[in-house]
Amino acid sequence: MALEHDVASSKIASNSGPGPRQGELHVVVGAGQIGTQLARLLAERGARVRLLRRGPAGPAIPGVEWLRGDAKDEAFMDRACAGAVAVYNCANPSDYAGWAGVIEPLYRAIWAAAARAGARLVQLDNLYAYGKPPTAPFDEATPERPCSSKGELRRELSQELLAMHRRGELEVAIGRASDFFGPDTPNAAVFRPDVLKALREGGTAYIFGDPDMPHAYTYSPDVARGLMVLGCDPRAPGRVWHLPTAAKLRTRELLERFAEAAGVRLRVWGIPGWVLRVLGTVSSLMRAVAEMTYQFEVPYVLDDGDFRRTFGVGATPLDEAIATTLAA
Repeated sequence: MALEHDVASSKIASNSGPGPRQGELHVVVGAGQIGTQLARLLAERGARVRLLRRGPAGPAIPGVEWLRGDAKDEAFMDRACAGAVAVYNCANPSDYAGWAGVIEPLYRAIWAAAARAGARLVQLDNLYAYGKPPTAPFDEATPERPCSSKGELRRELSQELLAMHRRGELEVAIGRASDFFGPDTPNAAVFRPDVLKALREGGTAYIFGDPDMPHAYTYSPDVARGLMVLGCDPRAPGRVWHLPTAAKLRTRELLERFAEAAGVRLRVWGIPGWVLRVLGTVSSLMRAVAEMTYQFEVPYVLDDGDFRRTFGVGATPLDEAIATTLAA
């Protein structure tokens, strides 16, 4: 049985939600698959946008100024954030297996720069801190009981950030999303390039964990839109929010809907956790992936009702999200 969002969500899905005022400055740190979409969206809504990355600038985006530099460089960040009303942290270390000791100084430098600029800090986060939720769907009040090193790290960072807000050092809003899918979103746990190829052409899609376990998937344009709302709406600061999420169903069902829309035949095979653990003996990346497969071994479906009710913004209808992803 599918666990998709309710009727109320579909009625408000087309609402773009609160946006920036014309000409105000928003700074996006991290030009990956979410940061770039967020920068484009903010610019389309009339903001001036600075998009920061360590590497060379990407393709030109109307209304977006690319800045190249190290987010841990205080002087660079002060120049980049000067005059900003909101700073969005969409950065992540490139090495998924090597977060510890890298992500903490990176994030703290971004937060400190936002605080010095007097800007709101919007943090993109995931669901790792919850560990194995006792029920599904689970909402923002669910106790954070991480069962992985990455989850513990995420929990500590989010608590540290919210403590800064409570002390009045920084205005904070945290947006949490589940696993991504969508256009220009190749770095995803399930919707990897090999799986997208199978969805377009037919064949076999190999999935980590149990494909018949209910799981939530967040459409990447909805992630960008949700972060924009958190950066612009006065009701957002001071808490964690679950961002509007397009799919709440079994992974096999979601992949079959993609295949039906693409007009192809698809086989879905789950990769058992023990296989990943064996591969992890020779690969740090596979070891890191194996640690997180618990999310596909229990029902892992977030409740995004608080966001929808508060801001009047729901997720993109799933059929539309599937069609746009396939077209991209």
